[in-house]
Amino acid sequence: MTTGVRRRMGVEERRKQLIGVALELFSARSPDEVSIDEIAAAAGISRPLVYHYFPGKQSLYEAALRRAADDLAARFDEPHRGPLGARLLRVMKRYFDFVDDHGPGFSALMRGGPAVGSTTAKAVIDEVRQAAYDQIMAHLGITEPPVRLALVVRSWVSLAESTALIWLDGREIPRAELELQLVHDFAALCAVSAAYDDEMAALVAGMLAGEPLEGPFGDLAGRLMAMAPEVMARVPAPRTS
Repeated sequence: MTTGVRRRMGVEERRKQLIGVALELFSARSPDEVSIDEIAAAAGISRPLVYHYFPGKQSLYEAALRRAADDLAARFDEPHRGPLGARLLRVMKRYFDFVDDHGPGFSALMRGGPAVGSTTAKAVIDEVRQAAYDQIMAHLGITEPPVRLALVVRSWVSLAESTALIWLDGREIPRAELELQLVHDFAALCAVSAAYDDEMAALVAGMLAGEPLEGPFGDLAGRLMAMAPEVMARVPAPRTS
């Protein structure tokens, strides 16, 4: 007869284990609802031992947040090959994979609940947003973006975030539709800005030049063209004097 022997973990290995356990619990419920006792039980250790590795729940939360933030930022990392619309759609699929896996934690984080009120937590969130912004600019091949483009990309990153939060409340719209809609939103925001600025117009023309008709941007163009006759029919005729 043999008896199982629990292997003793080193300091870094135990810290990584606790971060992983905490992240799993924070992903299932709001961080404010998770206690140190629950984290200790899930990790198979005592409450005092958790405090040996982390001074409190906030520090453990911030460590878990850092790991989740690195994971989320990596979802925007996409090879710079092929049409931009298809690249953005793959990014959105990975983004919503993360939202799906970390729903309550993602919601609590982005809505700024009490557990995420620290300066460190806010800084980590801002880093994720900046990483997303930098990745989109890299896909566009822009190192010094004009003001209007910077506004479009930051607005779109915020839109993706708020869309995900609303979707989590009831998941009433099929996820795949929202992923495609957000890619369409990016094109639409760029197009509206292009209507006001020649530099943006040139950028959008270059962006669309290599887009296939069957891609996300081509799909949007087709939908808008199909709507055009009905919309134009509703436009009042100009008055004649």
